[in-house]
Amino acid sequence: MGFGSYDESEQDNQEYDTEYDDEDGLSTSENEHDGDVEFEFTASNDELLDRLDDIKDENT
Repeated sequence: MGFGSYDESEQDNQEYDTEYDDEDGLSTSENEHDGDVEFEFTASNDELLDRLDDIKDENT
């Protein structure tokens, strides 16, 4: 079969390994974090919009 050829019979003969052990996965509970995230914004909305306009001008 040449490059780019397609043989539908190959699609029928595919086997998939769907069995897995629990040990193969990750334990998500070992990385749990409880806490809060807080942000302080020191710039006003106008300052942020002006900075956004500057960034847009730099990219054009």
